[in-house]
Amino acid sequence: MNKMKQIRIEKLTLNIGTGKDQDKLSKAIKLLEQLTSTKPVKTITKKRIASWGLRPGLPIGCKTTLRKEDAKKLLSRLLKAKEGHLLSSCFDNSGNISFGIHEYIDIPDSKYDPDIGVIGLQVSITLERPGFRIKRRKLMKRKIPIKHKISKNDALEYFKKEFQIITGEK
Repeated sequence: MNKMKQIRIEKLTLNIGTGKDQDKLSKAIKLLEQLTSTKPVKTITKKRIASWGLRPGLPIGCKTTLRKEDAKKLLSRLLKAKEGHLLSSCFDNSGNISFGIHEYIDIPDSKYDPDIGVIGLQVSITLERPGFRIKRRKLMKRKIPIKHKISKNDALEYFKKEFQIITGEK
């Protein structure tokens, strides 16, 4: 196989939205630190939504990003929480994957913590191929050619081969 066509995981992002409840936010930060051993970043509102009681600058969630081997190790655990089964609707047309985990205690090797309670999280995986740097580099930025982009089918095949997942329809 052509080396430039090989797909790899660029990053794995874990996100927990808590709303304006700061107590819930501190629990979410503690959970992400437990799962990933990294310090999560708070997500801040940019818009005012009066009906929800939100104003700009208010922390409403937290997220953390893992790359390379750390991402691969955690991803295999997260997929076991979904019992190796993802819907095809979890995959978008750009080859990215997103799915939710309702309760963190479903993840293997994670113990229930009474201080945290029961919280779910959102998992997003970004895939890339060698050469995707052209869209981020400082000099001579370029778009990724259509024939080099990752399609939904490419992402499905990668996950079936690499993580032995089963995909289904809604």
